[in-house]
Amino acid sequence: MAYVITQRCCNDATCIAECPVDCIRPTPEQPEFATAEMLYIDPDTCIDCGACADSCPVQAIFPEDDLTASLTRYRDINAAYFERHPLEADLAPLPVEIRPSKELGTLRVAIVGAGPAACYAAQELRGRADVEVEMFDKLPTPWGLVRAGVAPDHTGTKTVTDAFTTGFGRDAVRMHLNVEVGEHISHEELLEHHHAVIYAVGASTDRRLGIPGEELPGSHSATEFVAWYNGHPEYTDRRFDLSGERAVIVGNGNVALDIARILTMDPDQLATTDIADHALEALRHSAVREVVLLGRRGPAQAAYTTPEFLALGHLPRVDVIVDEQDLVLDPITQAQLDDPDAEPSLVLKVDLAREYADRFPVSGNKRIVFRYLASPTAISGDDRAEAVTIVRNALAGDANGLRAEPTESTESLAAGLVLRSIGYRGEPIDGLPFDHARGVVPHELGRVTPGVYVTGWIKRGPRGVIGTNKADSKETVDQLISDFIAGELKPPRADREALAALVVRRRPEVVNREGWAAIDAAERAAGAAAGRPRVKLTETAALLRAARG
Repeated sequence: MAYVITQRCCNDATCIAECPVDCIRPTPEQPEFATAEMLYIDPDTCIDCGACADSCPVQAIFPEDDLTASLTRYRDINAAYFERHPLEADLAPLPVEIRPSKELGTLRVAIVGAGPAACYAAQELRGRADVEVEMFDKLPTPWGLVRAGVAPDHTGTKTVTDAFTTGFGRDAVRMHLNVEVGEHISHEELLEHHHAVIYAVGASTDRRLGIPGEELPGSHSATEFVAWYNGHPEYTDRRFDLSGERAVIVGNGNVALDIARILTMDPDQLATTDIADHALEALRHSAVREVVLLGRRGPAQAAYTTPEFLALGHLPRVDVIVDEQDLVLDPITQAQLDDPDAEPSLVLKVDLAREYADRFPVSGNKRIVFRYLASPTAISGDDRAEAVTIVRNALAGDANGLRAEPTESTESLAAGLVLRSIGYRGEPIDGLPFDHARGVVPHELGRVTPGVYVTGWIKRGPRGVIGTNKADSKETVDQLISDFIAGELKPPRADREALAALVVRRRPEVVNREGWAAIDAAERAAGAAAGRPRVKLTETAALLRAARG
């Protein structure tokens, strides 16, 4: 019997280090790791020891005999990877981790942000040097998109925060939550109190469609909707009209699939999650029966990952609809699929679309409809969004890249709710350079200048999964420690107690680690009483009251 990696995989790669027979691929040292949808276990080499499952931070690894019906296919998915990439010993030597000598003293680092990229950076620093880390976030709660972005029904994915909590158990890492850098404390002041500052602020805005009618009521960004149903305190006052039977989502990445799932799931299922109470109540009264996802290219180029696409087929009382006409592939894509060396994930992505197209819808079920080769050209309505005009695309280009080009074929699709989910963008940071075209801070392996660093989406752009941030943060910390050893970092002019006093003076409502622990305990207690993981506090005032006990 072998162990199997499944849908929840976050690419954290902790399992790789624990495997005694080196049978998990790809590794962070391999080129395939950067674009891998998930990690895979070679069934012919696995010795059934369970070390990988014990170490997995998101509970994604199971013995093959324990796979549920919705996960059984992952046995074949894991095996198929090794048919394309036969397991061989990785003879490349692992890079030597440089560590500063004790004579250099304590390294003091400020991290702006408290999401996965920030937390992985803090963990890496703790494991490499004698450090004092000060973590800042403008919200009263940590964990970034794990709390405010991961879909409520992905409860296993959220357990990655347990590893962060354990890693911050000592005083080496202090939290300064409800503190906004740039308002309550400046970039220059952070540098005065630390050897270095790492910005892990993510990509907080969304991309625009740039079409007529985008500003009509009823047309929103996916960012707003996701933050609303996840209880982000800055979005609790948003209102979304769920009175129409159809919603249209522009984009077909994993976030779009999350939204489609939330809109069509049975509210009683959602009631067992940590979804915000105000969102749950609104969804109980929702009239939405059909969600249409528009993707400008074909099924092979769809932005979603195959694990998330596969999971949709197991939603109770929800049909996944794909039109067979959308599965007529262009010659280049077809040639890629016919190649004996085609990536299994690419083949599976198209195979799944064909399987959905062969299914017969069940009367009375809700529907998630995938429209490929379709782009919106306008949103129309008298005083609010009522319809979306769609143009049919054709793919053009070559094996190096296919682009979607509009045809003469158009149609109008009635919709009372339109959500754009076409990607996130980073925003400029005071005192740092910024690449406006890419929405990132320019850097070299995470180093902006000696003393200033970036990691996460503000560094590489909005791509990758939670675990992608681990290797990304390690790369940044490598540069920071190298600069520390080389004497490139200016010593802080004040200690951490002076910093704490400054923060309290500027922001008396600061929430420290003990305050967050009190919030966490209050939410979990409320959740236990309701049979849920937690009941989120979604207003800043309530969060601050809980932090004060």
